This record gives sequence, structure tokens and C-alpha cells, in this order.
Amino acid sequence: MPRGRFLALMALFLGPAVAVYTLFSIYPLVATMGLSTYTTDSSGAYHFLGLANFGTLLLDPDWSGHFWNAAKNNLIFFAVHMAVQNPIGIALAGLLSLPGLKLKSLYRTIIFLPTMLSVVIVGFSWNLILSPLWGVAEGALKAVGLGSWFAPWLGLPSTALVTLALISVWQFVGIPLMLIYAALLNIPDELVDAARVDGLGQFRIFWYIKLPLVLPTIGLISILTFVGNFNAFDLIYSVKGALAGPNFATDILGTFFYRTFFGFQLQLGNPTMGATVATVMFFIILVGVCLYLFVVQRRLRRYAF
Repeated sequence: MPRGRFLALMALFLGPAVAVYTLFSIYPLVATMGLSTYTTDSSGAYHFLGLANFGTLLLDPDWSGHFWNAAKNNLIFFAVHMAVQNPIGIALAGLLSLPGLKLKSLYRTIIFLPTMLSVVIVGFSWNLILSPLWGVAEGALKAVGLGSWFAPWLGLPSTALVTLALISVWQFVGIPLMLIYAALLNIPDELVDAARVDGLGQFRIFWYIKLPLVLPTIGLISILTFVGNFNAFDLIYSVKGALAGPNFATDILGTFFYRTFFGFQLQLGNPTMGATVATVMFFIILVGVCLYLFVVQRRLRRYAF
């Protein structure tokens, strides 16, 4: 094919996608990073500061306390998902992949159904369920003899963040389930049949044969969980509002960015510092993705070969 015709076809098929991606992804990202290097005065005029805003965000006591608190809470939010959501998703996928299990489609639908619900609906519903005034959680625990375990988990600084993370786990556990289940279905039947001939049970087949073969999928799920958690905002906002109470115990980088950029109640919005927070969030996610691609993914490929 002539080079000119090839370039014309590339422009025809890729041009619209590249234009849309540039307009709605690359340009806003570059503009946000550029805005983070400016500040405004009382008249609204912009003045170039370089990287001074980043020093203010990370070191100034007026900003750094809230930022590091949000970053720590984000790490906890992510850790709960990694420790609870993904293992449960792996276990459920293993159970659904068992031969002879009936009603598989029904189980998959029931588990995946919360994922299709609006986060606002999920947050509002769980807020009602866990309410100590009119929620049903206390009555349900009393019915099984665990009434003494009930506490206003969403109202206590020590438990509010973990409770919200578990609500998020309940909603999105269907995603790792479906991805791992699809990977398990692609495992050649010859390997499983050979293991059965050697006398291995279902658990040992899953642990020693199936699980190592789906490690690349588990790695992909882990990085998707990381990116999703460090972009999280809607669940915290729908349950706890922009202040992410109690006493900022559920404040994460998303809610901190929202208050900084747009302002809330008596706090005025600061677009340049908000852009600084967004830029830091971008680099945190970028570093995490790069570590996965150049460290974890390489080892998984080497292990697969």
C-alpha cells in the first residue's frame, strides 16, 4: 500500500478518536497542570509561581495536614479493597467455576447486580440501613444474637472509613469476580483433567493450577482497583458530604480536591490549589501504574513463560 494512502486511512479511522481524546482528556490534563503553577490575587489576576503551590500543599501547616490525612485515608480505602474485595472475588470465581454447579448464571447476576446500581443510591440505602435511629442493621443483628456488636459505624471516626470501604466492596466485588471467572474459563480442560487423573481435589486444582494461571488477571484487577480507589469521590460524597465527616475521618483525595477547587460552605474555592491537588493525584496514580507495568507485569509475564 502506498505510504500516502496508508497515512490517509490512519487519519480517517484514528483521527476522530484522537481528536476526541485530545479535546476531552489530554487538553484538560495539560491545562490543569499548567494552572497548578499559578496563583491569583484579590483582583482575580493570575501570577506565575512555578512549583511553589506544591511546596505549600505538602509542607504548609494550613494545607499539609488535610492533604496527608486524605492521602492516608485513601491508602486505607485502597488496602481494604485489596484485602477484602479481590480475595472474595477470587474465591467466588473459583466456586462458580466448579463443574456441576447449578444456577451459575443466577449467582453471577445476583452478585454483579449491585455494580450496576448508582453509587448515590447505594450510599443513601446503606446510610438508612446502618442508621441507629431507623435502620434495620441493629434489628438484624439482634435476630441472630449479635445485637451487642451494633454501633453507629458511620458516625464513629474510628470505623466510618472502613465501613464506607466495605460498602464499596459490596457494590463492586462483581467486577473482579467476572474478570477472574472469564480467565478461569480460558484455562485448557486438559490441564484440569490431568490433575484429576493424578488424584488432586478441587481445592488443590484451583490453588496449584488455576490460580497461578490467572495471576496476570489478578494483577490487572489490582491496578484497576488502585486507579479506581484513588479516583474515588462519589460514595464518600453521597454518604458524608464534602466535609467527609466525622471530623474528616472519611476524607480522601477526591473530597479534598472538591473542597479545595469548588469551595464548600464558608470555605472559598481556590482553583490554582485545586489544580495542584489534582496534579498530585495524577502523579500518584501514574507512579502506581508505572510500577505495575514495569515491575509486576514483567514478573508475571516471566512467570507465565
